[in-house]
Formats: sequence, structure tokens, C-alpha cells
Amino acid sequence: MTKDDKPIELPLADLHPFRGNPYHVQDDDAMFALEDSVEAYGVLSPVLVRHAEDGYEIISGHQRCYAARAVGLRSVPAIVCDLSRDEAAVLLVESNLHREHLLPSEKAFAYKMKLDALKHQGKRMEDTSCQVGTKLRSDEELARDSGESARTVQRYIRLTNLIPELLDYMDRDEIALSVGEALSYLDEDAQYVVLDAMDQEGCTPSYSQAVRLKNLFRCGDLNEDGIMAVMREQKANQRERVSIPAQDIRRFFPAEYTTRDIERSIVQMLETRERSRQPRDREEER
Repeated sequence: MTKDDKPIELPLADLHPFRGNPYHVQDDDAMFALEDSVEAYGVLSPVLVRHAEDGYEIISGHQRCYAARAVGLRSVPAIVCDLSRDEAAVLLVESNLHREHLLPSEKAFAYKMKLDALKHQGKRMEDTSCQVGTKLRSDEELARDSGESARTVQRYIRLTNLIPELLDYMDRDEIALSVGEALSYLDEDAQYVVLDAMDQEGCTPSYSQAVRLKNLFRCGDLNEDGIMAVMREQKANQRERVSIPAQDIRRFFPAEYTTRDIERSIVQMLETRERSRQPRDREEER
């Protein structure tokens, strides 16, 4: 990889987002603050770009370019790198992967982009080198660089098979990673049926429900009626519960009683009370 030593001013009209960029640029408080800074001081840190057929492709600096356009700038300082598509993809992912508040969908497509690029680079190395056993597998290298386990990275990459609407649920933290991974094994049609069932029932699938749907699909036994039946099952976390702080009632029970002992005693007292009421109720009915 080589790059020009000094930044040059490039017209924003010639700068284009990286094709397949997994990271979102959002109009949030952080962006508004960046726009204020750019308007006051300009773009202080040069963006990183590579040559493209229609100008330049942004590698690092999508948010800075967005802010610059928003405040009316016509050009930004940029460093032009001589990078292949795969080299640029790896650099793009690495320059953003450790920032705060990444969405699950951003991680999913970022991990997939980098893994694909590493595999392409590895394939070219295999075609031009006789060395064996001297390099990490692409997925192992990706896991090492990301700071997450290989299993977690694989789970995120599976999310790229989800329909956009289910990915939105994940980005809103309404579906857990394990649930999203299980649903990703369903085909698109089945996922849309699950989405309809979620809307009708007003709930999201639990992990056990998602795994059951995945297993039924793999066996070829999943249809619309089956999806609705699974989604209509009452989940444990949907059952009504009454919670009383232990410190409020522990004084009524022996010190050696466990929480479970207290729960049993309360239920027994209520049952005894209910039985004692029944004869009086029958007398009143007469």
C-alpha cells in the first residue's frame, strides 16, 4: 500500500461513498456536533480515498464528508491511497470497527466485508506462494483483530441473511443476537411470515421459539400455520408475576427460611385462607 505524503484539496462532487459501506451516517447529536465543528474550523483531519472510475472512493471519512456537504463546503483535504478494493475494504472496516455504539447490522456487514476481502487476499497469496501453514485462516484473523470470539463473529455474519425489517428489530435491541442468528437460517419468505406473526401477536420470538423455527425449516416441516402456532405460544417472560421485595416480608418468617421457603409458605397460607372461606361462602349462598 502506498499513499501520497501530503493531503490535497479534492472537490466533494468527486468523492463517492465506498461501495457496500457497512456503516451508517445518521443525523444524530454526534453528527450535529461534527457539523458545527466543520462549519467553524473546516475539516481538520484529511479523509482517506482511493482512485475510482468516476472520481474517488471514500475509505475513511464518510461522516466528515457528509458534514462538509451539510454546511456548504465544496472541497475537503484528502489523502489519495494506491489500494486494491480488498485492501481498501479491510482498512475501511478496521478504521471504524472499534468506535462506540456500532449497530448489530453494521457489525454484521463490516465483518462480512472484511472476511470476504481477507479470503480474496489469501487466495491470491495461495496462487503466488508455495508456503503452507504460515498464515492464519481468514476467520481466525478477523476474530483476532476484532477482539471478539470467532463464534461471536460468525453469529454476526449470519445476520447478513436476515431481511431488513428483522435487522431493524436487532438494531433497536428488540431481538437478541442468538435469536437473530437462529432466524437467519429461515429463507426470506419464512422470515416475512415470522415478521407478520410478530406484528399480529405484538411480541418477538424467544430463543427457544427461534431455534424451533430453525429446526422445523431445516427438516422441511415449516409452513405459515406452523410459524403462527409457534409464535402464539406463551413465553415464560410473558407470564404474569407478582414480585415483593424480600426485605418487606422476611421479618414475618424464620431467619433460616430461604426465598423459596418464603414463597411456599405464602402460597400455603393463601390456600388455607381460600379453603376457610369456602364454608362461609356456601352458608351465605343459602
